[in-house]
Amino acid sequence: KGEVNCMNITTTECDFTPKGNSVFPRLEFDTFLRVRAKVDDLVSPWLTVPSFRYCRNVTVGPPENIWVTPGEGSLIIRLSSPFDVRAFSATFLYYVHYWEKAGIQQVKGPFRSTSIVLNDLKPLREYCLQVKAQLVCEKGNISRPGHLSNVSCYKTAMDAATKVQQIIVIAVGLFLFLSMLAGACFFLVLKYRGLVKYWFHSPPSIPLQIEEYLKDPAQPILEALDKDSSPKDDAWDSVSVVSFPEKEQEDVLQVLC
Repeated sequence: KGEVNCMNITTTECDFTPKGNSVFPRLEFDTFLRVRAKVDDLVSPWLTVPSFRYCRNVTVGPPENIWVTPGEGSLIIRLSSPFDVRAFSATFLYYVHYWEKAGIQQVKGPFRSTSIVLNDLKPLREYCLQVKAQLVCEKGNISRPGHLSNVSCYKTAMDAATKVQQIIVIAVGLFLFLSMLAGACFFLVLKYRGLVKYWFHSPPSIPLQIEEYLKDPAQPILEALDKDSSPKDDAWDSVSVVSFPEKEQEDVLQVLC
């Protein structure tokens, strides 16, 4: 039945995966297969292989197409089932094995959805994980555990509380650093006050007129200085003439002598 063709094959394997019309129409039925070998005209007798029941004997591989998106203290996992079971009375349950690097392994599950969120993880930590699928058949209460996927590691993102804490720590650290730097500068200024004063003291400079005279001695520098001098030094508000009688002049001269 179906599209499976396992006659006159040259290999020792044949795929009986259901295609089109199912080779295994009911999961609870036992399926019997017979095989024989043929070489030219020589044909072996038929050999009946042990019975096969889908839920009891199927091998479940790891989930496929696993995508992991780091969140704020979480990991968001999306995957696809190992194979399609929509035509059967069966479903997949998923388990996630995860651990912090160099930490203890934990298991979460079962999950029925192919979209899984691991919450309550530490922010900015690296976690490794593996996912496996378990096939559960409704009739007979039969389950088949699957194989674990390969190990993959991801780093969680920073949550809002951690961001606030980081900003506060950076601000406090910067304030303390600037305070220590200002204190150190103040201490150095006090200890080496003379040297700092010497460094920042402006050297003596030559007046502009003298500098110009030194560059060109032929300039009438004295006249320029007289013109630049303040007129208030030689200005007189008023002139008074004081005269004394001859007798008073003699007395003044005697006193002076």
